[in-house]
Amino acid sequence: MAKLLHGRTAAFQIFAEALRAVDARAAVRSSVRLEGSQLTVCDQTVEFTEATKAFAIAIGKAAPSMSLALQDVLGERLIDGTISSPRHDAVWDYFEGGHPLPNEASLAAAKAAIQLLEVADHENSLIVFLISGGGSAMFELPLSNDVTLEELRSANEILVGCGASIGEVNAVRRAFSAVKGGRLAGFAPKSRQLTLIVSDVPEGEEHNVASGPTWTPPADAPSAREVVARYELRGRLPASIMRAIESAASEFNESQSDRHKHFVLLDNDTALEAAANAARARGFVTEIAHDIVDGPIEIGCEQLLTRLSHLQSQNPDATVCLISGGEFACPVRGDGVGGRNSETALRLAMAVDKERERYGEFVALCAGTDGIDGNSFAAGAIADGGTMERAREINLDPTYFLENSASGALFMALEEAIETGPTGTNVRDLRILMSTPHE
Repeated sequence: MAKLLHGRTAAFQIFAEALRAVDARAAVRSSVRLEGSQLTVCDQTVEFTEATKAFAIAIGKAAPSMSLALQDVLGERLIDGTISSPRHDAVWDYFEGGHPLPNEASLAAAKAAIQLLEVADHENSLIVFLISGGGSAMFELPLSNDVTLEELRSANEILVGCGASIGEVNAVRRAFSAVKGGRLAGFAPKSRQLTLIVSDVPEGEEHNVASGPTWTPPADAPSAREVVARYELRGRLPASIMRAIESAASEFNESQSDRHKHFVLLDNDTALEAAANAARARGFVTEIAHDIVDGPIEIGCEQLLTRLSHLQSQNPDATVCLISGGEFACPVRGDGVGGRNSETALRLAMAVDKERERYGEFVALCAGTDGIDGNSFAAGAIADGGTMERAREINLDPTYFLENSASGALFMALEEAIETGPTGTNVRDLRILMSTPHE
């Protein structure tokens, strides 16, 4: 029992240290510096003279944190800004954009941003875009006036729940949007533009963060029509959405000119490395499973346990820690409360329950770095080798919760849900698996 409690405590501490490493406000403050007429972003410097007029647009779950940091740096030199996020901590024009589904404020935010860009479009203007995950829903404007908000919401709900990857989902979103795939940046073509990104997508796919409002998708990005066919969505998506997809041009505004620069400040690897360092500092034999990232949730869970077992077999007398990130594909099968992190924890607990001796004192913490897991108020859940036994003691059938996408509700009943509240950042999920040999 002492080992189990120690493992659970360590898992929480490791997660907390990873969150501190991906603080979005701190990342902007450390990456953006203004000295005289020189504005330095990461390793590049741009002229920022008295004639330069600065504007900003912040979109996504990390938008408040990022906007506060930019305000700290630019101060009164920042003339105007627009922000769309779940909460308001900034002095700019604010819109409480919806998530996971767009709302009226999502549309209003896009319209306000376009108006700002049209006013700001000048060779002496500097526009700073602060982009983070969640922005696809929080910031939207359909290409066609025929698409209603309810149809937008329906399309997003279907896309998110169909099992497609984020790249595939965003390929469809871009096809019917006036502000995704670099189209937002296209409203101010004369200006100098800097895009700072807190990434919630795999490395190399940063154009997918918030569906890339300032970033043209690469030539090999999935096509919306291919995704619709692959997941048999034609008969499920609203007719107006399908018409927009079929009539949309395949070209997007080119946003990679010398005057348009993109910088990734934080990503999932940042969290993984911080978690691994925290685990090693506690004396655990630690490995990052860089190859267990996305893919179907059931396969991912099997791979995690296989890798953990192998790591333990190589280090039979040590506590081992396997760190994994990304976002498993987790199709919604019912109307229960939960998300992919609580379902991952549940699947792991169910599998370990069948082979308790194999995994020793087992602990798994699975949580979203944004503090939100699916439609629940939790970030995820923590499970161990005794989780299923505790569920049975209060007559909870884990299979029922799994089949009805209600894993979050099970962990809430067990008081094993992880509730952080919104974290102000968003760099995908973090999974911490630990195993200690039985005494």
